[in-house]
Amino acid sequence: MLKTEERNPNSTHIDRMSTGEMLRVMQLENLNAARAVGEATESIALAVDAIAKRMAEGGRLFYVGCGTSGRLGVLDASECPPTFGVSSELVVGIIAGGDGALRNAVEGAEDNREAGRRDLSLREINEGDSVVGISVAGGAEYVLGAVEYAKECGALTVGLSSNPDSPLLRNAEIAIFTDTGAEVVTGSSRMKAGSAHKMVLNMISTSVMIKLGYIYENLMINLKPTNKKLRARMIRITAELLGVDGQSAEQLLIANGFDIRRAVDSVNPDAIG
Repeated sequence: MLKTEERNPNSTHIDRMSTGEMLRVMQLENLNAARAVGEATESIALAVDAIAKRMAEGGRLFYVGCGTSGRLGVLDASECPPTFGVSSELVVGIIAGGDGALRNAVEGAEDNREAGRRDLSLREINEGDSVVGISVAGGAEYVLGAVEYAKECGALTVGLSSNPDSPLLRNAEIAIFTDTGAEVVTGSSRMKAGSAHKMVLNMISTSVMIKLGYIYENLMINLKPTNKKLRARMIRITAELLGVDGQSAEQLLIANGFDIRRAVDSVNPDAIG
């Protein structure tokens, strides 16, 4: 039996617990999710370095998953443009069943191996790209088909699963195993397994973007002023980097097309480097 399908002895009688007791059990398992990610940092680092190398040479990053796993991949990919100021084509999330599956379950989509191959082929995958297959169980046919196709194209393949020795981990070039174990609600991997996988994806994308130079110190220097919040953040970052007030920082940004790097370089070319 898959580890993620086993019954959790800590929650066998959760239906009889008080609300506080339920939450304490859930939070204990949340902590176990974070522990599982900590134990996987070595393999996560291998993935980050390999992905960053390809992206530095013009490659793209694709996340492929079904259900919760697919939604997490799409979520992380969709947050890269506003966070790092990159194109929406640089990090792409693909979910079995298409975008409609983001809101509603598409029955049988995860069992279609050929659909996984097809959906990835539409992106014209090449040897410079990286594909991260996400599957808690590690056996989703859709994901396996996508990873199989990516390997045929020479792309880097990474597998993320919460079950050891799963088909996904065996077939991917780099295997990331988050040992989250049995869920509070048996088999409901949207819980701690999903939480662990979201942490891993956040770590991958953020670390890759740092290595590519989209972060200076711990500041988002490649932001785009797409809303009031981000515009205000850009002003604060520019002001901090140059040691000027907000009004001066805003004027510098306006004069430089609201580009933090250009605005800072116009005053101090050595500030960012």
